[in-house]
Amino acid sequence: MRAPRFWFRNPGLVATLLRPLGAVYGWLTARRMARTGERVAVPVISVGNINAGGTGKTPVVIALAQMLAARNVAAHVVSRGHGGSFTSPLRVNERHHHADAVGDEPLLLSAFAPAWIARDRAAGARAAVADGAGALILDDAHQNPGLAKDLSLVVVDAAVGFGNRLCIPAGPLRESVAAGLARADAVVVIGPPDERAAFIAAEPGVQALPVLEGELRPLPTGMPWQGLKVMAFAGIGRPEKMFATLRALGADVVRTVPLDDHQPLSLALMQRLESEAQALGARLVTTEKDAMRLPQRLRASVLTLPVRLEFSDPAAVQALLAGVLATPGPAPATHPKR
Repeated sequence: MRAPRFWFRNPGLVATLLRPLGAVYGWLTARRMARTGERVAVPVISVGNINAGGTGKTPVVIALAQMLAARNVAAHVVSRGHGGSFTSPLRVNERHHHADAVGDEPLLLSAFAPAWIARDRAAGARAAVADGAGALILDDAHQNPGLAKDLSLVVVDAAVGFGNRLCIPAGPLRESVAAGLARADAVVVIGPPDERAAFIAAEPGVQALPVLEGELRPLPTGMPWQGLKVMAFAGIGRPEKMFATLRALGADVVRTVPLDDHQPLSLALMQRLESEAQALGARLVTTEKDAMRLPQRLRASVLTLPVRLEFSDPAAVQALLAGVLATPGPAPATHPKR
């Protein structure tokens, strides 16, 4: 779904009417998170958010995987596989699997580290450890109680912050800000410097935690974006971020098509977009994550805009990782009764 605009405004009539339902949603999350998670024999790093929808978790997971690889740590990613049909633990193979089966994010992440999908995160973690994982990165697991976490990072898009601070469906939150931050070890704030500064200054709860700041930057692929006429489409949390990046690179963005987050890119939809782009004399361009959902025959004809997260203080991130990796190994894994 695409986030309603009222989620990011001061609570009006619609948000006020939905507030009781949001309170129930938050209560259910708190009740679920009261469970004790299973502990496995390697460090577990959780990357999640308090908001529903995209805040930049995938770039954070990629950055952490690369940092751990540089430390010679065999990190595996464990994801729920949102949008995919497989449910039992499965190691993603980017050459053989499609987003319809495993989800777009795990498919993208598998290019950077061994990636697993599992609706049961604990079962996925056990499979990864048995396969040689020296550490686990849990993608989108802040509200999942299946595993005990050694480091929990909450990712926030500085431009939207916590919206109207209400829980779904009245607002964008999966739980209250206070409850979500209480389980966090650090907050990753993503955006331009001025937006990051304004968000942090307005959030005492964030200020009470270590804050890791960063910005998404396009990779220098050699693509001549300057003056290139493009028609951009994106099915991410905030498609306008991708469109703004293209404009900043000098591309002539003649049309933008925002899609729902994880929206399937059916052949009919892509044929329509192709026809519109041809009529405009433009090239189609999308994000790396959306490219994972493209029909195979179109992957060579649609341009991709890859971005990576650059931390303002990489040493601070490395220090947090070092603290987790230096922690003595936990007791052998326990498998609670279900």
